[in-house]
Amino acid sequence: MTPCLYIHLAAMNLHFDNRFVRELPGDLSGKPHSRQTPGVCWAAIAPGPASHPTLLAHSPEVARLLDIGEEEVRSTAFLDAFSGNRLLPGMQPYASCYGGHQFGNWAGQLGDGRAIGLGEIINRNGQRLELQLKGAGATPYSRRADGRAVLRSSLREFLCSEAMHHLGIPTTRALSLITSGDGVQRDMLYDGNPAIEPGAILCRVAPSFLRFGHFEILAARGEHALLRRLVEFTLSRDFPGLRGDARFADWFRLVCERTATLVVEWLRVGFVHGVMNTDNMSILGLTIDYGPYGWVDNFDPGWTPNTTDAQWRRYCLGQQPDIARWNLQRLAEALAPVAPEQAALDAGLAHFDATLQARLGDMLAAKFGWLAWQQGDAALVNDIFELMQRCEVDMTEFFRALANVAQPAPDVETLRSAFYRDALYQNHRELFADWLARYAARLAQQDDTDAARRERMNRVNPRFVLRNYLAQQAIEAATQQDTSWLEKLLAAARRPYDDCHLPELIAKRPDWALNKPGCSMLSCSS
Repeated sequence: MTPCLYIHLAAMNLHFDNRFVRELPGDLSGKPHSRQTPGVCWAAIAPGPASHPTLLAHSPEVARLLDIGEEEVRSTAFLDAFSGNRLLPGMQPYASCYGGHQFGNWAGQLGDGRAIGLGEIINRNGQRLELQLKGAGATPYSRRADGRAVLRSSLREFLCSEAMHHLGIPTTRALSLITSGDGVQRDMLYDGNPAIEPGAILCRVAPSFLRFGHFEILAARGEHALLRRLVEFTLSRDFPGLRGDARFADWFRLVCERTATLVVEWLRVGFVHGVMNTDNMSILGLTIDYGPYGWVDNFDPGWTPNTTDAQWRRYCLGQQPDIARWNLQRLAEALAPVAPEQAALDAGLAHFDATLQARLGDMLAAKFGWLAWQQGDAALVNDIFELMQRCEVDMTEFFRALANVAQPAPDVETLRSAFYRDALYQNHRELFADWLARYAARLAQQDDTDAARRERMNRVNPRFVLRNYLAQQAIEAATQQDTSWLEKLLAAARRPYDDCHLPELIAKRPDWALNKPGCSMLSCSS
């Protein structure tokens, strides 16, 4: 890079320590053209310019995490740095190389096609955090694409990553959302009707962006020496607490445990990732790559927000635990050539199974207000989930309403607000009343009060979730330079378990959103 491309922002005082590019081999040519990059883990690439960048939103919490003050966020230097127009001293931009299984099939080399890493900082508390621009231009891994991102997908990821964090779910974070001032052509629904949309650049932040696919591509190429080197790097940088001869086994076990825990957390709030390819699975167990995600409205284990997955529903709500296990098996196969012994991988997968079952029981007990999971609870859970699916009952609203039922004789009317169609409520009212009687009998087995149970349930069952129709309204407003919806949603996302929300932010999905693009199902470009 030439010196004129760098800017000084001394007030930020960001300390870069770019171990990924320093310790692992890379392609230093800097050429953006699409190509295979064997023998390396990354390729140097500069972000492309944005003609008229404008800061649309930022996360004050993430800025503080990075030791960036509010005054710096509003500066021209911040805008230039996080739109891709200039580099801060210490930044070493690159795109990383990985592969992956997409919809169950090996896709070969993929890589950061529209993400450019800026480097790793160490904040004042000693935390290591990677900065990455999404939508800042072409990389060697863009294939036939332009490496840019549109406002709608960028805004959705900005809001969702912050919403997930405040729900208490492991996730990448978002520092800033900047419009580029440039048009980007996209075919949103893949139906042959491309359109020019406003472009945007998202700065996302995570302790590590390493994915299962980073290990898979090296194994697929037979680059076992480099695979071993990447494993050692990951253990040293991202899992420094693991020591001794068993650290590989302990590491894979931990990856399996975090993945199981993550998926259970998704199920807790009704979140569907939508595209659980192995290249979208974080080695740290973070939610990563927000594309066609969604929160289930009327409960349906077979629901997927992804139009690409509409036929097979591989990544639907109920399949997510099985897909996580399948993805871990692919990771285990990639690691097998460098594993000390196969038993370490087998033990990790078995630990996933045990962790998943234990966490599911704990999670469901908490959602239903039980002090612990016990024999017989599965029948109660399965019966109500079957009723909810049959009667189009809103998942988020149901569990908040369930917290309000009173013993010893709960009133079925308490649940009425969760139904999308009153006719279904009336036709199945007695079945729900019968289930509530069984539920009350189960509650009577524990030493508890309604008030204590309600408080516990409302700590794990959110009042606010970022439903797709809400995000779509924010997108449409932001396209007209109106950020009021975005700001309201970001404020609500910070307090998802509180009751004090504007009525329009906690309402069930309206009928007009059922078939509107962006509100029900989305494409992978959404």
